[in-house]
Amino acid sequence: MQLRYRYRLHPTEQQRRALAQAFGNARVVCNEAVRARRDAYWQGEAFPTGPVSSKRLITDAKRIDERGWLGECSNIVLRQAIRLASNGFPSGATARSDRPAPERRESRLVVGPAQRAEFGHDR
Repeated sequence: MQLRYRYRLHPTEQQRRALAQAFGNARVVCNEAVRARRDAYWQGEAFPTGPVSSKRLITDAKRIDERGWLGECSNIVLRQAIRLASNGFPSGATARSDRPAPERRESRLVVGPAQRAEFGHDR
């Protein structure tokens, strides 16, 4: 049995500001991770791994005055943003060869009720 739950949040004004700040910080870090990955691809270098990109995009960025506001947010949110950004790329693109290989899907034969009857399947 599958159940579905629906939740509705009614945050206070202070909670709203904290959520907006967390989402904004995650967006900035995610965009920086995508940019770093794209730059590494076009320069033919290996992509930055999780700990390296985490140190560069979060820890080092917090020490810069322009990005000091990243310290006001939880590190968990920022690390998850980096993880989500790296999951958006195909795993076959490790370094720039020519282009990343497209992900191929195997064609699946979908058999509907009419075809099942034709093939002699009852179910």
